[in-house]
This record gives sequence, C-alpha cells and structure tokens, in this order.
Amino acid sequence: MTNISNYYHTIRYLKPIQLYYRIFYKITKFFPKRIFWDENLEIDVTSLKFAESIQFDEIINENSFIFLNKKKDFGESIDWNYLGFGRLWAYNLNYFEFLHQKEMNAQRGREIIDSFIEQLDRCKVGLEPYPLSLRCVNWIRFFSKHGGNFRYNSVLYKQLLLLKKSKEYHIMGNHLLENGFALLFGAYYFNDKAFYKEAKGILNSQLREQILDDGGHFELSPMYHSIMLFRLLDSYNLVVNNDLFDKELESVLKEKVSKMLSWLNLMTFSNGKFPLMNDAAYRISPTTNELNEYASGLGFSVNHNGVLKESGYRKLSNKKFELIADIGKVGPDYQPGHAHADTFSFELCVNSRSLIVDTGTSTYEINEERFYQRSTQAHNTVLVNNANSSKVWSGHRVGKRAKVKVISDTPELLVASHDGYKTFGTNHKRSFKIDKDVILIIDEISNEGKAYLHFSPNEDFFIQENEIIGSDFRIEFSDFIDIKCINTRYAPEFNKTIINKSVCITFKDKLETLFK
Repeated sequence: MTNISNYYHTIRYLKPIQLYYRIFYKITKFFPKRIFWDENLEIDVTSLKFAESIQFDEIINENSFIFLNKKKDFGESIDWNYLGFGRLWAYNLNYFEFLHQKEMNAQRGREIIDSFIEQLDRCKVGLEPYPLSLRCVNWIRFFSKHGGNFRYNSVLYKQLLLLKKSKEYHIMGNHLLENGFALLFGAYYFNDKAFYKEAKGILNSQLREQILDDGGHFELSPMYHSIMLFRLLDSYNLVVNNDLFDKELESVLKEKVSKMLSWLNLMTFSNGKFPLMNDAAYRISPTTNELNEYASGLGFSVNHNGVLKESGYRKLSNKKFELIADIGKVGPDYQPGHAHADTFSFELCVNSRSLIVDTGTSTYEINEERFYQRSTQAHNTVLVNNANSSKVWSGHRVGKRAKVKVISDTPELLVASHDGYKTFGTNHKRSFKIDKDVILIIDEISNEGKAYLHFSPNEDFFIQENEIIGSDFRIEFSDFIDIKCINTRYAPEFNKTIINKSVCITFKDKLETLFK
C-alpha cells in the first residue's frame, strides 16, 4: 500500500506532456534507429566571439580523470561508457567540461575529442540528451577558441540533430533548459534557423517558468541554481558578442541573469558558501565569487538588494548570526527530483563561520546513504514518529508532500506551519525570531518529536544540563525531555563524507531553542 501511495502521489503531479513523452520514449526504444555519423558533411560554421568565461581546475592528466572525488586512469584508451563509479561520474566524463581547464591546450583537447568520435558507434551514456547537451556547448566553445575541422563539425552537427529529436520533455526542469542552451549554441555556431527556433521556444517558455520572481531556480537547490546561472551567463556571452538572430534573446537573458545573481548573493553567507539545501554539494558548480566576477566582466552589477520570497527561503541576520531557513513547499510539483524532506530546516553561521549545517549530498545512487541524506532526520528540523515530513523515495522521487502555511513573514519574525505529520494527528509549527544578539526558534507540535541540530565537523562543544556550549556561542533549550549527542555524517561534496556531531532533542508539544 505504501508503494501504491508513493506512485500515486508522484504521478498525479506530472504534466501531460511528461506522461506523453515517457510513453513515447518507452515505445521508441523497441525501434532503435541507427545513427550514421557522416564525418564529411559540407557545412559552414560561424566564427564566434566570446568574452572570458570561468576556467576549471585541472581534472584530467593524460587519460586519467577526476570527477566527484573519484579518479580513474584509463591507460591507453578512454572508455566513454565507463559506469564503475556510477552514472553521474560517467555523465561528467561525457560533458567535456575539462576542455576549459586552465592547463588544457588545443592539441590535447583534439586528441580527446578524436577518442570520443572513434567510439561513437558504441557510445550509450554520452548520447543521452543531458550529457549530449553539455558536450555540444563545450565543444562549440572549444572550437570557437582553437578551431575545428570538417570532421568535428560534421559529428557535432549530427549530435545536435539527435538532440533536437530527443529533447527531455519527459523530465523537464534543468534537463530541458540544458537542451535549449545546447540548441542555442548550435544555432549560432552553424547559423541554423531550425536550431534557433527550437532553442528560442524552449528558453522563452522555460526561463519564464523556471526562474521564480525572487530570482531562485524552481528546483530550489543552490547548486543547480549556480549551474543554471553559469549557463545563462555563457548564453548571454554568446548572444551579446555575436551579431546573429537580431540578438533578440539578449533582453530575456539579461533579465534572468540579474535576478538569479541577486538571489544567489542573498543566499550566500559572508564566508562565501551557500547552504547545502536539497540536492547540493560544493565543487560541482562555480562559486558565488566566480559567478560574480564573470557577471561583472559581462557588465552586470552585483547587488544584494533583492528579497527572498517565492523560492521559500528566508535569511535572518544580526551582527553575530546569519540564518537561512527553508519555509517553502517541495518543488516544483511535477519535478521534485532534487528535493529533500527538509521543511523548516535551516543553516546557521556564527561570526561568519559555519555552525549548524545541512547534511549535504554525496551520491545519487539508490542506496541507504541517499535515503538518509534526503530524510527529515538528516536536516535541522523536527521529526515526528520517525517519519519523513514528505515521502521521498527511490533516488529522485517524492510522493505525498508537506503543505506549508506562512503565518508571519517579517525581517525579525518568521512563523510557518506544515501538515507533513497530519497522519499522526499534528502539524509542525516553527517560529524564527531574531533580535539584536540572539536567535530564538520555537517548535510546536501536538505530539512527541525530535529536533535535530547538525554541527559543522570543525565545531567543538559540550552539553551541560539544558545548554550546548561552544567556543563563542551557547544554545539554551526550554521544555525538553532529553538531549543527546550522536555521530552523524556530513557530505559537503560528492563521494565525500565526514563524521560530525549532531544533537537530538526529544520534546513534547513545545520546544524553545535560543542561540546566543
């Protein structure tokens, strides 16, 4: 019955177009079409100009690659279908982002591209629409800088034709946006009106839907937000520096970049880090500082003048503390694949130092680590009856979701409730109140619950009666039953976990937590 409920509450939110394409792609798998990779197409290309973009640290040396903290030495020949470290690692291999690392030269880049082309007939992972999209963008940027040839351009053109027929309408979200960005780059590189029509349609509709009014990306992950902002900056870079298609996408790209940049700066602590909320990890996307510098080079002004609203995040701060809280819904409704059961969770910095942290994300594989990292227990919020507030399941699925009601929303007082525990006869109401020197959090339920606080691995503290005492902070609790310290796992990067200390506070009906 639980499985039936999960499927029902997952499928009911899907868009009709998602259902259509899921069925369509299932059927077409039984009738595969052979792709003829004609490497001698007579096709003209445009000499594109770009302003300087972001360069990556070294991730390749000879045929040895490092992605997601996993290193693989392929020896004489690269296996582009290698799945030994999971599909996400294989995706990273096929993105070809390493073409833009600081030490990459034209000859070495062409050798790796040749290796990929030689295996095209056997390539499976790399021809999936998502890695295919990123690779097309990265090849075009590389060829624009170092020059291509008939063979490269022919294979690139055929890949774009394949992408045009396999856009990810069954997934939507950031996947479909990446398809649109790739087709936009292809349109400019080949001066192709058909590619441009497809790209324009996707980008106009999806940017309007996916970028919320407060500037947040609707999948509500600061990491994916940063990735999408990077792609938008590259697309703006492309459009403003090349006189094609009347630069008609310039204004919409500029508007969305400005909004996303403002949101990211609001969501970044003074130590330069963003909170690891929902699926998020460091060293996957460019940093906030790198994106600010890139945007400044393209003429954007960096400011913190926006207001967090539609994305469901809020920031409260005083001279000592910075707190970012999540009072938003699980979203987006039809694609919550990167969502966690983290309603009302928060991260907290003291004196510009991470103190209370999100558990983070170390894997997308379907395993116990993935289940834990998406669970309510892994977040700084309240657990009732050992049940997740939203029914996260499998690797990227969400069934029944907590519904949030915002009661008070001011810079000094934030109050909201959610119904994720109504099965157990209670709602969870949480208040965040900030004063000159303190932050007070009040939790209210009609039941017994457990409040979790996950501390940075760098923190030393001890528990004394009703207090947690650290080097420059105290946390006082009122109306609790029990406080205990437990060992947990902090995942700041993919395939990297660190033992940290967490505190579990058992209480009934009401708990007050005072940070000072």
